[in-house]
Amino acid sequence: MSLEQYLPVLLFIVVGLLVGVAPQAIGYLLGPKKPDAAKNSPYECGFEAFEDARMKFDVRYYLVAILFILFDLEIAFLFPWAVSLKDIGFTGFVAMMIFLAILVVGFAYEWKKGALDWE
Repeated sequence: MSLEQYLPVLLFIVVGLLVGVAPQAIGYLLGPKKPDAAKNSPYECGFEAFEDARMKFDVRYYLVAILFILFDLEIAFLFPWAVSLKDIGFTGFVAMMIFLAILVVGFAYEWKKGALDWE
């Protein structure tokens, strides 16, 4: 093995570092440096926070987010299935119908439990 085989890897690393470091260095060197009290404050909006930053969120917020991700990922399985439906035949069709039936049962269960209700 010669070192010429590693040239693309080295080039990839160098270009990656340039893309990551060069814009930051240019911004630091050429950017305006006029600090004042508002810019140095911990809040971007310029005024003090009116509530505690560690306030509690309702659990339902996280539940809806998790359910969205879950159903979104499950629906993502439909695209490759639809593209390859001719190749996989009737067996693939039945397998997907079973998958969708389980998905619908889970959705009905969540709906019945009130997980999708928002007050």
